[in-house]
Amino acid sequence: MPFDARTAPAPATSLRPVAFWLLAVAGLIWAMVALGGATRLTGSGLSIMEWAPLRGVLPPMSEAEWRRLYDLYRTIPQYELVNAGFGLEGFKRIFWLEWAHRLWGRMIGMAYLLPFLWFWWRGAIPRTLLPRMGLLFLLGGAQGGIGWFMVASGFDDGNTAVSPYRLVLHLGMAFLLYGAILWTALGLLWPVPPALPAAARRGSIRRQVGWAFGLSVLTMLAGGFVAGIRAGFTYNTFPLMDGALLPPDYGSLSPFWHNLTLNVGAVQFNHRLLATLTLLAAIGAGVSAFKRLPAGAVRGAVLGLLGAVLLQYALGVVTLLHVVPVGLGTLHQGVAVLVLTMGLVALHRLRDPAA
Repeated sequence: MPFDARTAPAPATSLRPVAFWLLAVAGLIWAMVALGGATRLTGSGLSIMEWAPLRGVLPPMSEAEWRRLYDLYRTIPQYELVNAGFGLEGFKRIFWLEWAHRLWGRMIGMAYLLPFLWFWWRGAIPRTLLPRMGLLFLLGGAQGGIGWFMVASGFDDGNTAVSPYRLVLHLGMAFLLYGAILWTALGLLWPVPPALPAAARRGSIRRQVGWAFGLSVLTMLAGGFVAGIRAGFTYNTFPLMDGALLPPDYGSLSPFWHNLTLNVGAVQFNHRLLATLTLLAAIGAGVSAFKRLPAGAVRGAVLGLLGAVLLQYALGVVTLLHVVPVGLGTLHQGVAVLVLTMGLVALHRLRDPAA
């Protein structure tokens, strides 16, 4: 049964503190997505070859432990093919970023679990919401396992990076968790959709926003494949791809579907195409909102989605033209979550009161 704050039993305390706690957890996940982008771009993700959920909280505390972990890293292809000879100091530089990434994930788990137990004990969480909250915690734990499943793919012979399929799975789960937690918080803050005049045609604009949001999610997942096969380091021109609309090798792999995930030119073209379709859909939704919705929070949410998409599109172009520097690449991944946020806020504010 879906949760509805309008019909839930009155909790012992206001629902707003629960909503603010969920928003804080969502913010931590947002930071985690950006940190994961930096980890990937710097090649740090394979530096820790052990999954130690408890022992791994502490970094190496002795020179012998540093040497042990470094010797482990030297056994994988990434060291031999990318970082051979960079020494223990070079290893430490990539180690600290991956360690911080994993520590941040553990912090998110604690930031979710401990307040959840407190609010539950105080009776602040409606009973109808408890199953969803428990499921979110389990999905968060599964995300840690998916992260290790992804990292382990980079240890295989000949690999210098993780599997793009596992990377997209890991990224997609992060977006799913973020979106579910944010949507739950919005339902607690705004249980009743705002009233709009009939002429606003709420349903029509919501469908337009839905198209823009759906296309943006597909663009983000396609961006995961761009990152996974480092497709952003080629065809660094815009709007054409080295003078052509289509890359010359589009469709060169067999079977054809491999081009959608493993062909550098095709993967980048598809990401560009989806991003452009997202932009056009967001412009259409924004124009409709400006014409039909009264000034206020609902119109502002739709226009906020348009602004976020415009920013992300421009940032993507600049990142591509500069051959994906770490700072811009990390920012591009972080702003993707802004697009996700504004899309969910707009969809939530445009809900049908009668549904």
